[in-house]
Amino acid sequence: QVQLVESGGGLVQAGGSLRLSCAASGRTVTSYAMGWYRQAPGKEREFVARITYSRWSGTNTYYSDSVKGRFTISTDNTKNSVVLQMNSLKPEDTAVYYCSSGVPPSSWGQGTQVTVSS
Repeated sequence: QVQLVESGGGLVQAGGSLRLSCAASGRTVTSYAMGWYRQAPGKEREFVARITYSRWSGTNTYYSDSVKGRFTISTDNTKNSVVLQMNSLKPEDTAVYYCSSGVPPSSWGQGTQVTVSS
């Protein structure tokens, strides 16, 4: 069982940037699909981004349409962590962001709050 701990959330103005990090223990981040989801108040949790590794196809990344071109998911193998770089943030990006492992997700972090002010 993998344990996931997110960090890096906070308050930022629209147009700004934040970098979220998810530290994993119990499993290397390249051995399973790793992802980010978010949940805004009164809404269901939604997919944000995912990164997968394959010996045949290499690294693959996937994004929701709402964040494509603004967010970038990557891994820091030296820290066994998954990073979500968020640029050009919008107020509608305000949510609790969760790190996940597996497809469908079988492990979740505790979440980190991201608030974007207009």
